[in-house]
Amino acid sequence: MIPRAALLLGLAGLIPFLWGAATVLSPALGDWGARALGPRFVGPYVGLAYGTVILSFMSGVLWGFATKANGTEAAFGYALSVIPALWAFFLVGGGPVSAAIWLAAGFVLLLGLDVMFWRQGLAPHWWLRLRFGLSAVVVACLMVPVFA
Repeated sequence: MIPRAALLLGLAGLIPFLWGAATVLSPALGDWGARALGPRFVGPYVGLAYGTVILSFMSGVLWGFATKANGTEAAFGYALSVIPALWAFFLVGGGPVSAAIWLAAGFVLLLGLDVMFWRQGLAPHWWLRLRFGLSAVVVACLMVPVFA
């Protein structure tokens, strides 16, 4: 079972992604949000900015998992754990559509790393149940500006 705090915080972390997608799909909501919050907090911009932060944050989570390993397994885990942050730094940019595609791909690839750390017993037993659900919503929200 996913711990309640992890589940609630994970779900709360979806709010900026859902908000960004909603403001793309509803121009009226997007206009209201731009006036009330500012243009960087609506449309694809909020999802891209927040997604870049979260992808980088996930590097730190993976680094924490790597600390549970030893020797070569730990070194390999540390090396792999920096990939999401580097992915965000080097590949996310160039306009909202390409940034959304690269960022969504980063979250999909992150799942592969999640699975690897989980199989090695470095991630909690409930980790993949949480990550697959959250990632599905994140990727769907990031794709809204691509297809809208």
